Amino acid sequence: MLRVLLVDDYQPWRVFVASMIQNQTELRVVGEATDGLEAVQLVQQLQPDLILLDIGLPKLNGLEAAHRIRELCPPVKILIVSENRSRDIAEAALRAGAGGYVIKSSAATELLPAIAAVLQGKRFLSAGSSGPPLGDEEHEHTESPRRRKVEHHEIRFYANDAALVDDFASFLEPSAKKGHAVIVIATESHRNDILRRLQGDGLDTSIAVRQKRYIGLDVADSHLPLIEQAIKAATEKGLHIAVG
Repeated sequence: MLRVLLVDDYQPWRVFVASMIQNQTELRVVGEATDGLEAVQLVQQLQPDLILLDIGLPKLNGLEAAHRIRELCPPVKILIVSENRSRDIAEAALRAGAGGYVIKSSAATELLPAIAAVLQGKRFLSAGSSGPPLGDEEHEHTESPRRRKVEHHEIRFYANDAALVDDFASFLEPSAKKGHAVIVIATESHRNDILRRLQGDGLDTSIAVRQKRYIGLDVADSHLPLIEQAIKAATEKGLHIAVG
């Protein structure tokens, strides 16, 4: 039984990760920490085999925590799990002693393979990280553009509504500004906030709505078949869909 320490200041995320791990007979969560300093202390107390460590932590960030943990307990394996997609950050995490780097929005499909790789002493780099390739790509989890599917599904967790709106707007803005059509399935307040954010960034949403290039649907709408049809039609045409 391999002992796992979860380190993240967002409790719903820890619950999500713990639910994935509990189905793995060889893994057991032995502790949780909400900041970097607490993580360092718990590593000394619990002596885990693996640490799943976020970067944006209070008191002591994940990179510094990884460095201190590596000095205090060299045998422990460290897997960074963060929403930051920068290759520079991923490379800094590896230099700090981490064996792998997983982007949170890809955790549903990548977390368990990453854990397996890191525990075997291999390096794992999430396919969603962006930037120039790292130097040693022997164990890098990447995918050739020719093999990538247009359709994909992601699970994301947000600390508050502002973070959700910001991420949705950032995701939609490039396509909307190019004149591509997008469908947003969200609550009314979120749809309004997303529209205001896009307008503030210079997008004439009134034209996009009038030309049906921006379609907003209520996530609580009882007409689920209509939403399913919209998603199916959008997917077939390669449109962007945001649900929240």
